[in-house]
Amino acid sequence: MRFRFLAMAACTIALLTGCMANSVTPQGQKVVIVQSLPTQYQCTYKGEVAGSQGNWLTGSWTSNSNLALGARNDLRNEAAELGANVVVITETINATDEDNSLENITHVGRAYLCR
Repeated sequence: MRFRFLAMAACTIALLTGCMANSVTPQGQKVVIVQSLPTQYQCTYKGEVAGSQGNWLTGSWTSNSNLALGARNDLRNEAAELGANVVVITETINATDEDNSLENITHVGRAYLCR
């Protein structure tokens, strides 16, 4: 009985956690997402990054705004790990289920260190 309760509690926590947006790290908070590279700064390319939120299990339980925010936060965290402070998004992929409900958002971008 106790094992069943613990298993149900763990599943509930996992589902509820899947509904929240990925959090941004303190380093990721310093990363700016832009539509085009700022020309007034000297920027060095650091690499390609991808950030996503959602999957086949939690995507339909997560709001579209949390899917979008979580994917952007994940992208910013990935860029920060490369030492970048600017990301230019080059592609956004929205995955839907058979009912056309949004399940996953993935952003792909180019990360730069700009001074």
